[in-house]
Amino acid sequence: MTASPPSDWDVIVIGSGIGGLVTASQLAAKGARTLVLERYLIPGGSGGSFRREGYTFDVGASMIFGFGEKGHTNLLTRALADVGQHCDTIPDPAQLEYHLPGGLNVAVDRDYDHFISELTARFPHEAQGIRSFYDTCWQVFRCLDAMPLLSLEDPAYLAKVFFRAPLACLGLARWLPFNVGDVARAHIKDEQLLKFIDMECFCWSVMPADRTPMINAGMVFSDRHAGGINYPRGGVGVIAEKLVAGLEAHGGAIRYKARVTDVLIEGDGAAGRAVGVKLANGETIRARRVVSNATRWDTFAAEGSEGAVSHPLVDAAHTPKAEATWRRRYRPSPSFLSLHLGIDAAVVPEGFHCHHLLLEEWAAMEAEQGVVFLSMPTLLDPCLAPPDRHILHTFTPSSIEEWKHLSPADYRAKKEADANRLIARLEAILPGLAGAIHHREVGTPRSHRRFLGRMGGSYGPIPALRLPGLLPMPFNRTGVSGLYCVGDSCFPGQGLNAVAFSGFACAHRIGADLGLNPWALPA
Repeated sequence: MTASPPSDWDVIVIGSGIGGLVTASQLAAKGARTLVLERYLIPGGSGGSFRREGYTFDVGASMIFGFGEKGHTNLLTRALADVGQHCDTIPDPAQLEYHLPGGLNVAVDRDYDHFISELTARFPHEAQGIRSFYDTCWQVFRCLDAMPLLSLEDPAYLAKVFFRAPLACLGLARWLPFNVGDVARAHIKDEQLLKFIDMECFCWSVMPADRTPMINAGMVFSDRHAGGINYPRGGVGVIAEKLVAGLEAHGGAIRYKARVTDVLIEGDGAAGRAVGVKLANGETIRARRVVSNATRWDTFAAEGSEGAVSHPLVDAAHTPKAEATWRRRYRPSPSFLSLHLGIDAAVVPEGFHCHHLLLEEWAAMEAEQGVVFLSMPTLLDPCLAPPDRHILHTFTPSSIEEWKHLSPADYRAKKEADANRLIARLEAILPGLAGAIHHREVGTPRSHRRFLGRMGGSYGPIPALRLPGLLPMPFNRTGVSGLYCVGDSCFPGQGLNAVAFSGFACAHRIGADLGLNPWALPA
């Protein structure tokens, strides 16, 4: 029998999104020789930042959870601290302000009781229902916050955490099969208020309440008041930069412009085992374990189905049958049309919030370019822009299908027309915007696909049918031995704090497999 060649690394992580970087830095801190391979020039993926003409723009959202100081749901704080790093943050006094049909304008204050009071003033006949619904979300959050959030695939962890917090574990198990819509309707009858809760979910899950897991809502609807929304000084990209510094300080490494084209698998079919990767330049690198921070559509083959890509990391012969089931349950969410603008500070009124959501017609909530998101992080950190300027980052869901088969001239024309229409819509909450723009960059789903390496530029998976909460969401291990997934295609889904959870879980599961985990749970 011929011995396998020695591995160059203990773990290779494909992609440097926040989920991949948390996985890598956690494993490096445990003593694993860890290498991250990033196809682009900077780390972070949609959690990165880029600089243009004196502006520091966030690639994706600027509304950041996970920087609290207490409990266990402050996953970004914990991930950085575990590798000796820290981000200075600026507290946001409000999560966001909604601008909804019928003049329903609601700002979600950092103070929970103030938010409940404001919402109750608009729906006084639902006072008890409002309090009961959001208090139920707090029940879920307290269960999550009472336990270290590691791998649910590790029986030893489950036993230890149940011994430490049995009631929290039982409470969490209770809510796993539920979606928000079921819980909201148990407490609330007013259709307008239920539509508001749909938007509360859509603003971070891009799904209405009926398809948003209650576990995720418990985290978001409560942590915005518990730990709060906190912006990292210097831009969201600082999070990824600090995780990279922590990775390298613990003996790990990252390589940029290193596009992985294939996961190397030895053995046939179900007996196959991931042993390394192949890069676009033909170089092969071996490892004991391989982690894909790409989407599951980009990781596994799916010939003839929605989300199939021309060259996935794992070929059809080695793609597990379970992936076909996953594709029937989940579909890719739209990508975004995004504008990064530099604007006159004078156009921004006093007291304007950092984050806004705009929707003119309820029927357009899930439509192409229906909901509009706006972030102005310079209201918190003025150093991100030149003097007397603000950054305005606005984006709206847009499908890659709307941008296919266009000639170069038609593509440029559509970019300009759609961008102008988006700016015109924002005039409703920021009059004079169109004449105040000094810098303008337009990104389309094609831009997101190109620079983030995500199938169709998708934000992530959303249910293709109504599912029982988070129960069908896959964990980190895959059907290929030695290969793991991390990020928004895994439990618990989208969002920086959610993919950080996925990273903690993935690192813990690999640590258990490699015998690296300490016996005791984190404090």
